[in-house]
Amino acid sequence: MSVLPPVRRDRIVAELPQCFKKESCLHTRDSFHPKVSSACKHQRTGTVGFKISKVIVVGDLSVGKTCMINRFCKDTFDKNYKATIGVDFEMERFEILGVPFSLQLWDTAGQERFKCIASTYYRGAQAIVITFDLTDISSLGHTRQWLKDALKENDPSSVLLFLVGSKKDLTSAAEYALMEKDAIKVAKEMQAEYWSLSSLTGENVREFFFRVASLTFEASVLAELEKTNARRIGDVVKINSNDSNLFQTTKKDKAKCCQ
Repeated sequence: MSVLPPVRRDRIVAELPQCFKKESCLHTRDSFHPKVSSACKHQRTGTVGFKISKVIVVGDLSVGKTCMINRFCKDTFDKNYKATIGVDFEMERFEILGVPFSLQLWDTAGQERFKCIASTYYRGAQAIVITFDLTDISSLGHTRQWLKDALKENDPSSVLLFLVGSKKDLTSAAEYALMEKDAIKVAKEMQAEYWSLSSLTGENVREFFFRVASLTFEASVLAELEKTNARRIGDVVKINSNDSNLFQTTKKDKAKCCQ
């Protein structure tokens, strides 16, 4: 019997959610990778549906990490929330292309005194969300250090990166345009996908987390297919090696008979 909660109807993904900005995204395809679509169609996704993928959310104190997660997971916004001590997490269940998929969203503390505690939970992430405040240019500058710290515990080649600007509702159009220009530049340097959102109004929150879930799912399925192919190649090599040994033994036996 599964101990995981059932998938909510509003957590079903049938198509790849699109990126926020074409000039700063992980890829611009309009649909899931053909190999992923085929694997899901033929129910060949291996253990992906049984695993829990980890997403860590990092950034300065009070940039809106907790509010962003609460808006998506609980559809609430609390102006008087307390700062996260150490870490906290929420579990979200999706159904993507007919396959169940679980995300753990790790909300980490932004306070310097809790940084050592929080960093111990960075390891094993499939995605890293680096968050900054769209009204505070210094928080954008600090994202590079947050990313550096998070990558110390993860393989840079196998983790998905997202740079997210929060509190969009507090900026004017002119202020936002200037900040977005700088943020996209930073995102490109990081090789991260850029998003902006508002936890107060809910703008782009659902779209962002659906994008994170979908790209993480896609990467997980591709990794599973690669493992399966590697095992198959290993089996073929083993069979060929056994056949070769059998052939050599047969040749020796024939030689003995002819003597």
